[in-house]
Amino acid sequence: MQKFGLLGYPLTHSFSKGYFTQKFEREGLSAVYENFAIPTIDAFPEVIRQNSDLTGLNVTIPYKTAVIQYLDELDPAAREIGAVNVVRVHKKSDGTLQLKGYNSDVIGFTESIRSFVSELLKREPHPNALVLGTGGASKAVVYGLKQLGIQPLTVSRTVHPGGLTYDDLTADHYRNTSIFVNTTPLGMSPNIETCPDLDYTLLTRSHYLYDVVYNPAETLFLQKGRAQGAHTCNGLEMLHLQAEAAWKLWND
Repeated sequence: MQKFGLLGYPLTHSFSKGYFTQKFEREGLSAVYENFAIPTIDAFPEVIRQNSDLTGLNVTIPYKTAVIQYLDELDPAAREIGAVNVVRVHKKSDGTLQLKGYNSDVIGFTESIRSFVSELLKREPHPNALVLGTGGASKAVVYGLKQLGIQPLTVSRTVHPGGLTYDDLTADHYRNTSIFVNTTPLGMSPNIETCPDLDYTLLTRSHYLYDVVYNPAETLFLQKGRAQGAHTCNGLEMLHLQAEAAWKLWND
């Protein structure tokens, strides 16, 4: 029986466990999926030692970057992005385990936003985007946007190289930006009353708001955008696409 799992903390709302458990049942697969909620990344080697029958792992907040130090190899895209959300565990002939990191977030995000902004891209081949957040998900989003020819700029609460703070944003930024992508956990259940610190009154029907959060289905970020007439999309399709990409990586 194959064993898979999710690494992160906390894991109170795990999409992956439910998704893969249903997949295994639906397709008659002999496999199990477990959650590995560890309070610090230092516990990761112990997870591997206690679960030597693992075939693969998903990695979520807050360990998409921190897990890299424990891996033996990185896929080129994951290395360039600087974040991993899929780990393939390969048992070598001598019984030792080889861990290789991938990023399927970029696959899921790129395909889902491509369909979401398809009409925009017909009118505006190289639009600008503001990516809210600078964590592991943000890195995959920035990489994916560049692949689509979209020019991204990151926004955070704090000063960071090559990006902006929310306080730096002016009316011109809103006027010259077509796409806003929230990669932060703001608005995620149970903290549904939170949202990125934007001036939502400056959004219009020309704007596209994409939220990687999927629970709730419509975050406050998306609600406020929709109220201004903006196009909105949550991260559920991205999750489905990245999960299937992970499955292919584990079983390649």
